[in-house]
Amino acid sequence: MPHLPPLARFGERVATGLLDVTSDPAALDSSGFWAVSADYEGRLTCARFADVRTAPVPAPVPGGWRGPARQDWTSSLDHAAYTAGVRRIREHIATGEVYQVNLCRVLAAPVAPDADVDALTAVLARGNPAPYAGTIRLPEHGVEIATASPELFLRRDGRTVESGPIKGTGRTEADLLEKDHAENVMIVDLVRNDMGRVCATGSVTVPDLCAVEKHPGLVHLVSTVRGELRPGVGWPELLAATFPAGSITGAPKSSALRIIDALETAPRGPYCGGIGWVDADRGTGGLAVGIRTFWLERTAAGAAMLRFGSGAGITWDSDPEDEWRETELKAARLLEVASGAHEATEVHEATERTLT
Repeated sequence: MPHLPPLARFGERVATGLLDVTSDPAALDSSGFWAVSADYEGRLTCARFADVRTAPVPAPVPGGWRGPARQDWTSSLDHAAYTAGVRRIREHIATGEVYQVNLCRVLAAPVAPDADVDALTAVLARGNPAPYAGTIRLPEHGVEIATASPELFLRRDGRTVESGPIKGTGRTEADLLEKDHAENVMIVDLVRNDMGRVCATGSVTVPDLCAVEKHPGLVHLVSTVRGELRPGVGWPELLAATFPAGSITGAPKSSALRIIDALETAPRGPYCGGIGWVDADRGTGGLAVGIRTFWLERTAAGAAMLRFGSGAGITWDSDPEDEWRETELKAARLLEVASGAHEATEVHEATERTLT
């Protein structure tokens, strides 16, 4: 394993000087600045850092990130398995077990043993900027993540908590269907219910419903759910009530989780989990839903595998081929960026401008 010092990066906030690591969410209500990674399967890693400073994400360095070629990626569910999964979910919907399920697949490709997620972060920041971009590099604790997430899982400011579920994806706004709006409303109801378990009665509101947000290469429908935490509620109770996010599970959540477990063949890991930061001294924090997220897994022999997840929300109106294409759309740009194609193009263009 290469010697890569612990680091966390969220926007222009950079944290170094690792102090301690814990899996206890109560630590987030103690003191200090924490980087947080919660795997979809429930593994929680909270890392407290001593030094936090403001610094922009550095520009990509030629050769700094050597990503896999597009053809090197394999999928945990191929086209036939994924479309069969969509059809199976529609059968569950027909029997009234569930209304919506998010079906995901995990892509994987080998990378060089010295691969560094912070170098990938520099490439992502240039090729696919995102509002909740982040990096957590804790090689000795098995956490190496670079996310370009567009989705807010939880934002906390004192007692006020907010979530920004995404449901509905298209290349342009004209591609968004009635199905997309119906999905979004279903998930908003689920998030309202989750937050209502820990928020004061009557405080949960929806300031924005089905707003259109533009992101690189696609558009999303995004809603906002906000509430005021009850006295005595902290991060442990908030995470227990809301995790995993409704937008990447389905409704009802308990039924969706059971169906996901039966149909998906690879663990999601950081994908669809929660990734972000908590400033315990100020009572603030922001966790993204771990979509558009890359993570490294290393073997004892020193090999490294880069992973990336993509999924779609399945309802009764879902067409299996359309849902497969949605997973392809969500992955396409990010895989291109991770291959180094954007980096090579931008470095070349920068050189051309310098020469002229």
